[in-house]
Amino acid sequence: MKLIDGIPVWGTPDHDAVSQIKTCAKTADRVALMADHHKGYAVPIGGVVAYKDAISPSGVGFDIACGNKAVLLDIPGSEIRKNISKIMDDVFSTISFGIGRMNQEEVSHPLFESPAWKVEAIRPLKQMARGQLGTVGSGNHYVDLFTDEQDRVWIGVHFGSRGLGHKTATWFLKAAGAKDGMDVDPCVIGASTDLGVQYIEAMHLAGEYAYAGRD
Repeated sequence: MKLIDGIPVWGTPDHDAVSQIKTCAKTADRVALMADHHKGYAVPIGGVVAYKDAISPSGVGFDIACGNKAVLLDIPGSEIRKNISKIMDDVFSTISFGIGRMNQEEVSHPLFESPAWKVEAIRPLKQMARGQLGTVGSGNHYVDLFTDEQDRVWIGVHFGSRGLGHKTATWFLKAAGAKDGMDVDPCVIGASTDLGVQYIEAMHLAGEYAYAGRD
């Protein structure tokens, strides 16, 4: 770790990311760059930016609660390898992959009863979110099968809040007057303002949605 203008930086410093984190530091209480840092939109990827009584939609990003989940199955790897073609065909025909895709089977979940759906930004997104729950998306998002050192089989998935998160983040960035581009000041909202309260409530719901999708 090295200090650059008082900012802790791990890994080889990326000039553009360092420049972005310096801009973030002007309005944040604490900042740092992790070893995998690189340039992002207003806030560098791998940047840690902490605010007191404020939150930054720029730093939170668009894919809310994106993450991984792994589930151990009760069959040996030999069974998977013997039937891998049919299994993967079944996965692909059952689960929807790609941007804007809808689930082929209706999925219900208690989160759709949440009062958070009354928040202005997400109120019109409920039906879309219901239709996309459990779909995977594109890019580095996946559903896969793995075997470990004991030849046990795991299902692994990686994705987040889908269109609900992206559209919600876009709404709040616009409402807060965020600037477009990569080399701009990050958007910061007071946590106790009306917009900030709504944003945090919407983010909790989008996070629940991401976890429900992986489940």
